[in-house]
Amino acid sequence: MLPVKKHPLKAYPLTVIVDSFRKSLASNFRESSVEVAECPDLTLPPWNIASPGLSGHPRIADVGGVPNLIPLPILTKEYDLNEVAELCELPGCCVIGPSAAASKLINCNAELVNNVRTKPSGAGDANKSVVKSYCTRITDYNDVAYSCAPYPYNKFSLLGNLYLSSGEPGSVIKVTASGRTGSDNFIHCLNRGLAADLEEPVAVGGVFMVKSGSVKAHVMPQFSKTPLKTDEDVNNWLHFFEMAAPLVHTSVFVSKDPGLDLRLEHSHFFSEHGDGGHYHYDTTPETVQYVGYFNVAEMLFRIDQPAHTHNVGRD
Repeated sequence: MLPVKKHPLKAYPLTVIVDSFRKSLASNFRESSVEVAECPDLTLPPWNIASPGLSGHPRIADVGGVPNLIPLPILTKEYDLNEVAELCELPGCCVIGPSAAASKLINCNAELVNNVRTKPSGAGDANKSVVKSYCTRITDYNDVAYSCAPYPYNKFSLLGNLYLSSGEPGSVIKVTASGRTGSDNFIHCLNRGLAADLEEPVAVGGVFMVKSGSVKAHVMPQFSKTPLKTDEDVNNWLHFFEMAAPLVHTSVFVSKDPGLDLRLEHSHFFSEHGDGGHYHYDTTPETVQYVGYFNVAEMLFRIDQPAHTHNVGRD
């Protein structure tokens, strides 16, 4: 069994989070709104999430970590979402969030959007996971082309930042923003505000969409055969692209690390038009439009924390 550390989180009311989001967004976007609202049915387009909502025992899992990828990949680090759900004491839950794809299953390295309803505890093969995940991979190294396509597995590798819940309808935080005036990306803007306003760590998960504009994204190529020792090494290895809306993201962010070597912000996205990858920031500040739905976790689980760590490649 994988090692697990369980960290309870302070239960800030959603209204407190709303106030923080409003203040930070106002400093970074021309127009914005934040409110507590009923979650729309996320199983419907454009979201296409495996469960309708984000409510019911919300929790965050940080699995593995960047040290499993950098400086050189530890290819034995493979994970199963059904096991992660069990370790997080929520079998049969909905799991969304970014990770690395299971390279041994698809024969390459790739960006993954996990979007899965896991099996209930003790369920046999007749009761399988519901998998609606997407992965983005480099398909042509000569032309540096990529593809984003459905990913039929409930496994990932190396690292994952996941939001787990019962997937029930309920109250969430709805955020809209347009016309970026500051330097922060959408998620960092929200997270920066939480870190400044609230003393205790806050862990948030959910979905957001870039409705108009474009974003800078990266797609990992095949694993590096030489050690990646600096952020410059990592950026020279990654392939960067500009990708156009509409783009559906799953995102996890934590305002402060309570000593668990967490990745504090991580977002991956997919689309119906073939764009997907790891979100960095929008490249069209004048025309960009965001809408997102988020919930606040009650518990944080650190699973298979690497024994040796570093701060390279955490963007």
